[in-house]
Amino acid sequence: MPSLRVAGLALRAAKAAAALAGRDAVAADDLALAAALVITPRATQVPAPPEAQEPEQAEESPAETPPEQPSDAEPGTGDQDLSDLVVEATRAAIPADLLAALGAAAAAGGRQSAPGRAGVTHASLKRGRPAGVRRGAPGHGVRLAVVETLRAAAPWQRLRRATAPATPNRILVRREDFRVARFKEKSETLTLFVVDASGSSALHRLAEVKGAVELILAECYVRRDQVALIAFRGNGAELILPPTRSLVRAKRALAGQAGGGGTPLAAGLELAAHVADAGRRRGQAPVVVVMTDGKANVGRGGRPGRAEAEAEAMAAARALRLVGGATLVLDTAPRPGDAAARLASAMGARYIPLPYADAQGVSRAVMAATPSAATLRAGNI
Repeated sequence: MPSLRVAGLALRAAKAAAALAGRDAVAADDLALAAALVITPRATQVPAPPEAQEPEQAEESPAETPPEQPSDAEPGTGDQDLSDLVVEATRAAIPADLLAALGAAAAAGGRQSAPGRAGVTHASLKRGRPAGVRRGAPGHGVRLAVVETLRAAAPWQRLRRATAPATPNRILVRREDFRVARFKEKSETLTLFVVDASGSSALHRLAEVKGAVELILAECYVRRDQVALIAFRGNGAELILPPTRSLVRAKRALAGQAGGGGTPLAAGLELAAHVADAGRRRGQAPVVVVMTDGKANVGRGGRPGRAEAEAEAMAAARALRLVGGATLVLDTAPRPGDAAARLASAMGARYIPLPYADAQGVSRAVMAATPSAATLRAGNI
């Protein structure tokens, strides 16, 4: 919680819920309702899931005795232990200075600057907080500052009426008198995940991305940013999570996502370009994060064929580059190869080989590579 005032508001809400129910004391249901109404919308961090408790050991009986493990099996090789080993291997596989160098490179490169933070503002002519006026013509959403326009025209009235005697009681306003309102608007970033959900390791990658989306979504909520998720597999791509800042909506959309099938990489990149362009038209700065090994084998319309699919994927990557914004390619192949690197080059994206990209590693990489949204907005004043 950002402050103790939130806890006070939650306590008031719990008391009000108890009073509405006709109770003199606050019950557990009242506290749960208060937490959902007051604390959850202000949350800045995803709560950690409760640790799974081991079931109580049943009474020993000859019929229920579990079979003995083979003598050559080492202890601690279950699924849970394997997950722990994968996480440790992931963190060890990422060089300690890689993400810091990525952030420094983003700060020094072209239109990109330091990673975005909450409260970054930029000038705007359409929305935001008032920030004075400037000379200009109204139209296309730009508002005319009437008072300032009349104030600019007032000193010239005597001279203008002398040249236009037919209008003695009118205020003569000319085009050079027009003043339009200026505003300061907080920047907003749209972080778009494009996930390869095909193949035998799709469930592993999807689990990583689900965790990464939840981690970044909590930060994006503070920064007024949005997160979206595209998964491509089989014969096409699907926007399984439209742009949102809702933790509940994100978890619900991610929960039942399946994986497997072919790799229609071009379809995923084309849908990403469409979503990113729509976000830019809404005034957002798109940040596209592509998680794939770069090996396409399904073309447009579900046509199989590796050569044609790879050519279409490269064309889609170049089209995505034209949309603008920051792009990042995370190579999820067990052994990083040239396919994802070539894709990143065609996309103009930063390339990071992450053989086993855990959620924390993906989150740190995205935050380090995310430039300030204000520098990516089109038409900055």
